[in-house]
Amino acid sequence: MLTCKNGNRNKIQGIFWNIVAFNVILLQDPLQQLEEVLKNASMPNKTVILTTLNEAWASPNSIVDLFLKSFMLGDGTQRLLDHLVIIAMDEKAYNRCQIVHKHCFALVTENIDFHEEAYFMTPHYLKMMWRRIDFLRSVLELGYSFVFTDADIMWFRDPFPRFFPDADFQIACDNFLGRPDDMNNRPNGGFNYVKSNNRSIAFYKFWYSSRKTYPGYHDQDVLNKIKFDPNISDIGLKFRFLDTAYFGGLCEPSKDLNVVCTMHVNCCYGMDSKLHDLKIMLQDWRSFMSLPPDLKNESIISWRVPQNCSLSNLRHFDALAPETETDVEQEEEE
Repeated sequence: MLTCKNGNRNKIQGIFWNIVAFNVILLQDPLQQLEEVLKNASMPNKTVILTTLNEAWASPNSIVDLFLKSFMLGDGTQRLLDHLVIIAMDEKAYNRCQIVHKHCFALVTENIDFHEEAYFMTPHYLKMMWRRIDFLRSVLELGYSFVFTDADIMWFRDPFPRFFPDADFQIACDNFLGRPDDMNNRPNGGFNYVKSNNRSIAFYKFWYSSRKTYPGYHDQDVLNKIKFDPNISDIGLKFRFLDTAYFGGLCEPSKDLNVVCTMHVNCCYGMDSKLHDLKIMLQDWRSFMSLPPDLKNESIISWRVPQNCSLSNLRHFDALAPETETDVEQEEEE
């Protein structure tokens, strides 16, 4: 006869009820459920903050914990957690979200399992990125504007004062050339602020459909190609790029900790490398915040990253990317 101690019984019951809860969610109208979650998390102007999460980034002491911790350590960012919705790509990510956060949505994709780490530029990675673009379009169609943020972005200050009030679509950069309207800036799809209107909805539809025009490319590279397309002008989308002085990353770090809003562990391959450098980044921020005001203004502390993250590693995987194009085309046909 199988017996178990109370502690083990409680764990088993907890797992059972999490599975039941997830299965109940699957039976609900997903659009209705999404609208309810967005409404509960929304700011008065129908704006939400969104991030996506899968099992690989959801485990304890992983990416999601550092992401949420940055809001707690940031300057005036803790209140923004009330407006953050975590979009879970699989069951375990949803269950973990239920433990660590109050606004969770299960994004279920039929016949696709997104629970494993999606390695850069693999067919699995590409499918996950394009599923995200399609989902964000549905959020816009429900009338909600959003800030989308990857979970490997640390939030150190409220970004809203740095956004352009008249832009439809504004996006962070891997490389910022000095002017927010310069279409030669290189965008990074991991952070953007999008207003819900007819122009932004049309743009997201065009962006998503362009995956077939450029098979084997991820959403960010396709955006870099279509930003010059005449369709963007026809749509009338007002497009702006965000300065890396405020919205930095490892590709191009924010140099002044007195003004930085977010820092992204971009230009980095592999979860272990990201975790290491994210922890160093949070340590640097804590050291900065512990300084007296006069020393903060002297900018005596700078980022100690990248360390384990390496641009040479990323170039290596970029070089391998074309080998995946056939695989992606075959998956699209399926």
